Amino acid sequence: MPLMNVLISVCIPENILFSDLRLARDANGMVSFDWTPIDAICKASGIDPSFFRETPEDNVAALINEWYRLQIADGGPADATQEELIAEALAENAFGGGFSYPPGRA
Repeated sequence: MPLMNVLISVCIPENILFSDLRLARDANGMVSFDWTPIDAICKASGIDPSFFRETPEDNVAALINEWYRLQIADGGPADATQEELIAEALAENAFGGGFSYPPGRA
């Protein structure tokens, strides 16, 4: 099955902050976050939330990554968990993928 990149436009309401995600790395290494801000973004953007909730996690990860990139570009505060995830992704890419640091070690 061919993979397709789909570009969608999103509107992040002014009252929604990146920190509202409460992005965290769980003890088992999994990433968790509050879906409420994602749902609010979907509502403001006219997107069915199932696009992010019921499709591969790469979709919601792409939204979170782009939102964070824009926040940093606008001078917003860094998020320790997102920075750890970015560092981990860079390490995986440097080693050809499939490499993960234990939580808190990136």
